[in-house]
Amino acid sequence: MKLLASLASALLVAAMAATAQVVTVPIYIQRVSSSSAPSFLAEVSYDTAQDPSSAVAPVVSAYEAPEILDDLESHELLRIGVYDKTANKWASSTSVITAENFGKGYAPHFVLSVNESSQKGSYDDQHVLGVAFKGIRIDAGQTRDFGPQAVLVRTTQGKQPELNKPVVLSPEGKQVVPQEKTLLQKYWWVIAIVMVLSLGGGGDGK
Repeated sequence: MKLLASLASALLVAAMAATAQVVTVPIYIQRVSSSSAPSFLAEVSYDTAQDPSSAVAPVVSAYEAPEILDDLESHELLRIGVYDKTANKWASSTSVITAENFGKGYAPHFVLSVNESSQKGSYDDQHVLGVAFKGIRIDAGQTRDFGPQAVLVRTTQGKQPELNKPVVLSPEGKQVVPQEKTLLQKYWWVIAIVMVLSLGGGGDGK
């Protein structure tokens, strides 16, 4: 079963690479109370298409259950995020979870927050803002989709303030605040059409 899942993930990643620009980010895990180097946890591949509706869903292309869990209690804290092993530093913001999320009967779920304004296509330019993780309890009747899953959250630029907009002043030097139009001012043309039609109908009836 594990071999089939790995093969399916590899085929999906290959299909994504053939149709779009794909980024693969390495996700690492580290015990909060430890000074040792982070350990590899997973790789998540996703499409950097500008249009989210046409982008291929992210996939966990590689996953290794962390060995550090063998010596941990369920309440102990772990740090998780994108790690640049070459530079030996975290390449994204990290989130803190408890070891309980990796317990038996839980399926690993990753959430990647991606900076939509950066489209260079690599994690080292802060394209990935952060990684969140949660173990989802597996339903006893669930027969598929119980392996590692990934979700992509795309950030978009918020509304920008209007700068250098001219300020209209009254002769007294006070700012002129535009008055909202009344219903009569907005729809006078509708009333005019109705009156014309009414007059026209009355003329035909004589």
